[in-house]
Amino acid sequence: MKHRAVGAVLFGGGVLLLALAAGLVFVVKPAMTKLPYDLEPATSVAEASGATFLQITNGAVAINQGDLRSTIQVTPERAKTAALSGDLAGDAVVWRVGQTVERTDTKELVSAYGAELALDRVSGAAVEWNEQYLDESGTPEKVAFAGQIYKFPFNSAQDNYEVFDRDLRQTRISEFKGTEDINGLEAYRYEQVITDEKLPLATDRVALLLGALAPGSTSGDVVYSNTRTVWVDPVTGSYLKVREQQKKVLVPSGGAPVTLLDADFVYNDETVASSVDRANTSRSQLTILGVFAPIGVAVLGLVLIIVGLLVSRDRTPGTVGRHAVVADPAPTRVDQPPVRDDAREGGPLSDEIPPASTNWKTEESTVPSQRAAQSESEKQ
Repeated sequence: MKHRAVGAVLFGGGVLLLALAAGLVFVVKPAMTKLPYDLEPATSVAEASGATFLQITNGAVAINQGDLRSTIQVTPERAKTAALSGDLAGDAVVWRVGQTVERTDTKELVSAYGAELALDRVSGAAVEWNEQYLDESGTPEKVAFAGQIYKFPFNSAQDNYEVFDRDLRQTRISEFKGTEDINGLEAYRYEQVITDEKLPLATDRVALLLGALAPGSTSGDVVYSNTRTVWVDPVTGSYLKVREQQKKVLVPSGGAPVTLLDADFVYNDETVASSVDRANTSRSQLTILGVFAPIGVAVLGLVLIIVGLLVSRDRTPGTVGRHAVVADPAPTRVDQPPVRDDAREGGPLSDEIPPASTNWKTEESTVPSQRAAQSESEKQ
């Protein structure tokens, strides 16, 4: 009975471990392949050497040259995420994003923007949210964010994606171009090419540029080009490296075009290294909880189940002997009554061979016959 109880405990423990292994695969791992609610703020820095750029200082418009430094900081808005309702509740997170571009020599601010948007926790793509906005001039404006913006989906595919461009306020296709090694980590490289598209700028901003850079022109457009290359960790969808070759040109109705921006921004070494470290950490967690831990727990569960089944069998020493005593003995040859010496014809002086047991049958032909009694003549 004791062995059966121990076996039942081991068997039950094995079943629980198998259930735990299934939970790690079907519950824990999917939960980890979502943007977390408690994501720590992240900062990325890109630098452009020898850039040509528009700089407005105290209303004065000038075209300068120098090195630029772009800093983007992403901060999760936990309170606003918790307040999401409807289809967004539980499936989206709210991020606040800010970018500054400054000169590396004088630390003067060249441009800046702020934004708030909601992202799908699995795909990383922007989703419709009533409170989303973009602020580039001190006045927030409603913008319909869409597509990938600051990350790609978990388990990114070798396929094309729609990527949002802040200047155009629209998405453009980013094509998969192959795989590359980034600091020892395999990355998917995607490339988005935008060529000579008109920017949707307010009329007063265009008029300000025309008045300062193309006097006499009454109208004009700002034409924008950008080759945006992103190297993505395919497991987590996070950006490992980003390069943007941007160009903006003022094309007035009269006069020569004026270059407003010509810069080649690329993540600096520190940003690439920290991005790869974060991706490796996330990959390790996914591998441990999604692969190694379930396999280990499942194997241990199977072992416990097998041991439990073996132990539950009652194989206590002496059990067979004890049962044998109680059982009916095997039948013996008791169909003949015992043979007594005084019942034999030869009497006590007979030379008859004694039987080997009381069950001996006298009818057997192999037993020597008894000698006959002496006659009267022989006695004399």
